[in-house]
Amino acid sequence: MNMAVPKKPRRLNGSGSRLKTSGKKSIKNSGKTPIKKKVIKKVTKKNTVLDLKRSKKNPIIEPTPNKYWESKASFNPTAILHGGKVHVIYRAIGETDNSVLGYIKSDDGHNFDKDSKELAYYHKNTQVVCGTLPQINYCSGGGWGGGCEDPRMTIIDNTVYLIYTAFDGWGSVRMALTSISLDDFISRRWNWKKPVLISPPHEIHKNWVLFPEKIKGKFAILHGISPKIMIDYFDSLDELDGDNFIYSVHQGSRLWGARDRLIRGVGPAPLKTKYGWLVLYHKMEKHDSHRYKLWAMVLDEKDPTKILYNSNQPILEPDEWYENEGYKSGVVYSCGAVIKDGELFVYYGGADKVSCVATADLDKFMKELVNSNASKLENKKIKI
Repeated sequence: MNMAVPKKPRRLNGSGSRLKTSGKKSIKNSGKTPIKKKVIKKVTKKNTVLDLKRSKKNPIIEPTPNKYWESKASFNPTAILHGGKVHVIYRAIGETDNSVLGYIKSDDGHNFDKDSKELAYYHKNTQVVCGTLPQINYCSGGGWGGGCEDPRMTIIDNTVYLIYTAFDGWGSVRMALTSISLDDFISRRWNWKKPVLISPPHEIHKNWVLFPEKIKGKFAILHGISPKIMIDYFDSLDELDGDNFIYSVHQGSRLWGARDRLIRGVGPAPLKTKYGWLVLYHKMEKHDSHRYKLWAMVLDEKDPTKILYNSNQPILEPDEWYENEGYKSGVVYSCGAVIKDGELFVYYGGADKVSCVATADLDKFMKELVNSNASKLENKKIKI
C-alpha cells in the first residue's frame, strides 16, 4: 500500500477532545502547567538481574505538540535491529484522537534522532461503518477515533511484517497484518502492503506476534499464552487473505473462563536465545490488580507450545513518574525488544503516553531466569 499522508485536520478549540480511558483516573494537562511528578511508593523486593534497568534517557519518545498526528501521546513502541541501528515504530495519538504509527531511529538504543520522526502508517477504517454494529465498551489508551494500536514488528527474509490491533472507533477490534520490504522500510519509503484482518469478525483480540524465523519451515503466529500456548502455522502468510482467520481465546469462547485472568497478553515478538524463545508478557498480581507489569518466560525452540521456564516475579513494574503520569496510571506495556551487542533492550509504553526503554545483560538475565526458582508451568492439553 502506497500510503498517502492524510490532510492535516483543523485545529480544535482549546486542547481538543480528551482521550478516553478504561475506567481508570485520567490525568489531564493542557500543556500550560507542568505536571507535578508523582512519587510512587515502591515495594521492596530482592534485587536480581531479572530487574530491568531503566535508561536515564527515559522517556525516550514523547508527544510533539506541533505534530498534529502525535500531539497527545507517543507510546507502545515496537522495534527491530538492522545495520547496528534500532528502528522503532510506535503508536501515536494527535488532535483527531485517531491512532496512527510513527517512526524514529537510534544508533545506540537509548538516544533517538528526533529529526527522523515521521508518520509511517495509518489504518483506513473501511470495514465497519459506525452504527452497523452495536457500539462496544472499548477504549485502549484513548484514541476513541479508531485506527492502529500496539504494533509488533518482525523481520523475515528481508521483509518487515507488522501485526497490530485495528479499531474502527465503534464496534470492531481485530488483528491486522501488513508488510513492507526491508529496503523500503530502511529508506523510509512507506509502501506498505494493503492490510488484511486476520482475526474473525465480532470478536475482540489483541497481542498477537509473529516469530522472527520460520519454525519447521512454517511462519508461526503466537496468539495466546493462557490457558495454554496457542500458535498457528502457515506455509505462506498469504493464506490469511481476509477470508481465513486465526481462531483464539475471546470473550465468547469456552476457554475464556479457563484463562489466567491476571495475564493480559504477549508483549514483543519472541527473541531467540540459546535457552529457547524468550517471551515477555504482561500480567497483573492479585495484591496489585490495577497495575500492568512485565514478566518473562522461555519456550522450547523446536516446540514453542512448551513452556520451559517462567519468571517468579515481574521484571519491570510501573514505579516511575512517567509510568504513572499519563492517560492510564500504573502501566508498563511493551511491544518491542531487540538484542544489541549482548544486551537486551526492552521498549515499552509508560502510562499510555510516552515511550521508554529498559535493559539487561542478556546472558546474565537468561541465566538468572533459567537457574533461579523459576516456575515451570504445566501446559494444559486443552483444545479449542
